[in-house]
Amino acid sequence: MIAAPAARATLGGIILAGGQSRRMGRTKALLRLTPDGPTLIERVVAALRIIASEIVVVTDRPEEVAFLGCRTTGDLYPGLGPLAGLHAGLTALTADHGLAVACDMPFLSPVLLAAMAAEPRDYDVLIPRRASGDLETLHAIYSRACLAPMAAQLQAGGGRLVGFLPYVRVRPLDEPWLRQYDPDLRAFDNLNTPDEFDAARAQPRLPHN
Repeated sequence: MIAAPAARATLGGIILAGGQSRRMGRTKALLRLTPDGPTLIERVVAALRIIASEIVVVTDRPEEVAFLGCRTTGDLYPGLGPLAGLHAGLTALTADHGLAVACDMPFLSPVLLAAMAAEPRDYDVLIPRRASGDLETLHAIYSRACLAPMAAQLQAGGGRLVGFLPYVRVRPLDEPWLRQYDPDLRAFDNLNTPDEFDAARAQPRLPHN
């Protein structure tokens, strides 16, 4: 079992599970890569439990995830997308920092999550950055200092999840650092369409890589 004991007391986990799954055509969180295997959201919860002292699931259908035994919350600013979900999850945590992921990321790497959790907390956002410059906003750690600029952006109408980043301390984790812990970067895969789901079923990954 991989853990980051010093970080557990102050790091929570946030799972965004409030999307409509329109492209998938069915609830993504409850899909299974194998018929008798865990649901996608169960895989996500199992990965986060290794490094998080608490987990909050953000959803407008709490009855669907009650079996997880996690706390749930709904958006405080409904209809404004992932930023509203992140804000709601971070608000609900008692921890000072929250590691946010989506419910449809079946290949989260506990090794990478533990490495991120162990980094010094000298940031408001600790975020993976691809070689292309793209930021993995739903595989990042956010501090409660982000709540005010998030709320300001939401009150102005929302927008992209990265919109509030200029107003907080951001420390990116570049691709060479990330590949030390997840060489193929499959941790960032998420499943939005039936084709992506079928591809994930054809190329499974051990749950604790």
